Amino acid sequence: MPDALISIAQHYHDRTKYDPQILETQAQPLDYSRQPQPFKTYRVGAEIDLKPYLDVDNPQPGEHQIDWMRLSRLLINTYGLTAKFPTATGQTFYLRSAPSAGGLYPAEVYLISRGNRLLPAGLYNYQVRSHTLWRYWDDHCWQGLQQACFWHPALEATHLALVVTGVFYRSAWRYRDRAYRRICLDAGHLLGNLELASTLVDFRPHLIASFADRAVADLLYLDPVQEGALAVLPLADLLTVEQNLPYAQVAFATPAQTNFDQVPDGELLSYFHRVIDIAPTAKVPSWAMRPTRDTPQSSHTRPDKYNLPFGLRVPMATTPITWGAHLGQLETALVKRRSTRRYSGKPITLADLKHLLDFTYQPHHYRDQGFDPDPDYGDRTLVHTFIVACGVTALDEGCYYYSPGSEELRQVRFKNFRRELHYLCLGQELGRDAAAVIIHTADLKAAVEAYGDRVYRYLHMDAGHLGQRLNLAATRLGLGVSGIGGFYDDQVNEVLGLPADEAVIYITTLGLPG
Repeated sequence: MPDALISIAQHYHDRTKYDPQILETQAQPLDYSRQPQPFKTYRVGAEIDLKPYLDVDNPQPGEHQIDWMRLSRLLINTYGLTAKFPTATGQTFYLRSAPSAGGLYPAEVYLISRGNRLLPAGLYNYQVRSHTLWRYWDDHCWQGLQQACFWHPALEATHLALVVTGVFYRSAWRYRDRAYRRICLDAGHLLGNLELASTLVDFRPHLIASFADRAVADLLYLDPVQEGALAVLPLADLLTVEQNLPYAQVAFATPAQTNFDQVPDGELLSYFHRVIDIAPTAKVPSWAMRPTRDTPQSSHTRPDKYNLPFGLRVPMATTPITWGAHLGQLETALVKRRSTRRYSGKPITLADLKHLLDFTYQPHHYRDQGFDPDPDYGDRTLVHTFIVACGVTALDEGCYYYSPGSEELRQVRFKNFRRELHYLCLGQELGRDAAAVIIHTADLKAAVEAYGDRVYRYLHMDAGHLGQRLNLAATRLGLGVSGIGGFYDDQVNEVLGLPADEAVIYITTLGLPG
């Protein structure tokens, strides 16, 4: 049995860390003959084509047609195909609006309909490659969904719910047990897209992160060994008065697991997902409403552990990015976003960095443009942000902590870290040549004490959600951006001077494309 003083989340995190010596000895070539397909297919069901509703010539479409247009536009901007190109093997590789580690796209998107004028009651899978819905089950499943979500209040008034799942082997084929981190980050990217794409078509997704996993898997007819539900999101139609809902709690605490098996490498991912599930019979607290957060300060109930009385402080408040009439520039960014493959090494401006952080962490500044001022996260206050400036005009090189509440950078260490970042990011030139590197961390022990081991999932999805807001803001500003999920975990803390209790969750690089 592992050390009983640590939880399964801490154990999983430690077991899946990258270490320079271990990674070199354990590196194995990929077996491309076993590479999984990133698309799901069904043999039985009915197809609903969404493509005709992407470009409708009728200047005055009917109400029913408008509903289809809204749903079609929501799905393609959330997870749809945005580009394709041939590969050396003669196959076609497809890019999507949400980024994915290694282009493996482990996420699947399902719709559950309560039954409305658009979709009869049943289960639907979003077929990304063809931009269609596949209706694979005709039944009234809504009450089962409510029960699996412990009667979350958002499900009382809504008629559609989107479920995001992860197909484990799609990512584990390449990243093995560490893949669960990347799967949850990819799900977070998708949630970021969903939140923002919903503003274009007057929906509001209400995130449910705590639910009975096996019950949701059974409801969707998933193989729980191969695929697991990660998030349930009732879609409130804001054009319907009764669906303009108050914001509800997203997650509740579950017990930490300190008594767990010592499983061999290769089985840890599926074991960890299984151990952190919530049983349908679990005794859970009633869902609570949460106040709207007009400012990030009101949401920070925990002490600001980096509010030290010394060190340089750089104000980061700025004017919001303008997204154009009807948020037209947002839709353009959703379609055009790409992960940058090379940076020039040239600097970006401090003004651009301020805009990036403003859009990512200050959503209430964008209320007047039609954005959700308080989108749902598992618990965004648990995710901390450090910024390594290597080439930002008017900002000294070094590592800073970013405080969302006070909108300022706080000095951690002054140094040019380009050479070290190249090493920490597994020799990727993106780390070396980026103008700024944003590092998301979390005090994992404190997070587990607050929510239990399942918080590991929430932390990574929240970091992915924040990362996608960075991606889209960078795209809007004409900057390059790319996420990195592979890094030497402990060495990041050592080199940059981050506290040892901060688990590194995600890294996003920013710069001018090369």
